[in-house]
Amino acid sequence: MSTERHFIEVSGIPVEVVRKPIKNLHLGVYPPAGRVRVAAPKRMDDEAVRLAVVSRLGWIRRQQQRFHEQARQSRREMVTGETHYVWGRAHRLEVLERWGRQGVARAAGRRLRVTIHPGADRARRERVLNEWYRCELKARIPPLIKKWEPKLGVKVAFWGVKRMRTRWGTCNPDTRRVWVNLELAKKPPECLEYILVHEMVHLIERRHNARFRQLMDRHLPQWQMRRELLQREPLAFENWGCQ
Repeated sequence: MSTERHFIEVSGIPVEVVRKPIKNLHLGVYPPAGRVRVAAPKRMDDEAVRLAVVSRLGWIRRQQQRFHEQARQSRREMVTGETHYVWGRAHRLEVLERWGRQGVARAAGRRLRVTIHPGADRARRERVLNEWYRCELKARIPPLIKKWEPKLGVKVAFWGVKRMRTRWGTCNPDTRRVWVNLELAKKPPECLEYILVHEMVHLIERRHNARFRQLMDRHLPQWQMRRELLQREPLAFENWGCQ
């Protein structure tokens, strides 16, 4: 898909405009600082984009304020005593340096024990912990997909886990591929289910329109509460640091 991108300014807000061969305009506000991005049809000129942004200024500023007020974690140094989250609950990190198998295990007292080779740097420790988070997600996702496929009448052809800076999940309705953000292993379990249902509903309805909301209301009536819960959760350092 060919794209063209540039920036315009609307009421003091920089707006990234990406033109694509699409039918409708899509406006988004993204963490960490409330970056505004518009995906617009190629036929739409800047003035039309500007008017569309102006009509949503109130919503844009509310989203930016929400990101500004959201709790933020400091950079994790991967040392004993730090707080790390697992399924929405705080755990105390315990780093054990020794030769042998590297890995992560939960310990009594809500501790998260990372066994790592002596001299391993912060990046290596983080990779070991992230692989454990990935395994946690991979254990929980299949039962949820199996639960929701018959409820929604859809079939997921492929699913995966990856690190994403601006999205909790994404899907391709044409290939029926679903991806979820690695960070979801740190959030309450109901957030993971909400994101999976959200992406699977996109296999029925691509856009965030009235039909999409009706489908969410029908199948997961408390979806908006789960979305609010996810938005209240602390942002990871990498998701709010300088871009």
